[in-house]
Amino acid sequence: MDLKQIAKDTAKVMSSYLTYQAMRIVVSQLNETNPPLAYWLQNFSATAKIQDGEAYIETLLQEKPDLAIRIMTVREHLAEEVTEFLPEMVLTGIMQANIDHRKQYLERTVTGLPLLDSTPETETERESG
Repeated sequence: MDLKQIAKDTAKVMSSYLTYQAMRIVVSQLNETNPPLAYWLQNFSATAKIQDGEAYIETLLQEKPDLAIRIMTVREHLAEEVTEFLPEMVLTGIMQANIDHRKQYLERTVTGLPLLDSTPETETERESG
């Protein structure tokens, strides 16, 4: 297990996601101030590779540098605000989700319910069944 590579990959995914969120914020702002430019950015983002934030920014810099710089600024601000809370939120969320999954698995195992059945019975179904 290469933890440094996992960390690098995770950081890249987070950067791309923050780029996407920054683009959405800029589109929302432009809808108020410059609807044709907002429309252009939406169309550009639909065809550009937004999944790779850095490639998206590079392409946007060639098309409309002012928008690329605006998105980079918003993305940086988001990163500054979000990353402070992120490690604890991710760890807590994963730990809680794991507890919930184990609890459901144990309940299904003990009660003999099929493991693929993820919908719990309602009281009416238990009483009539």
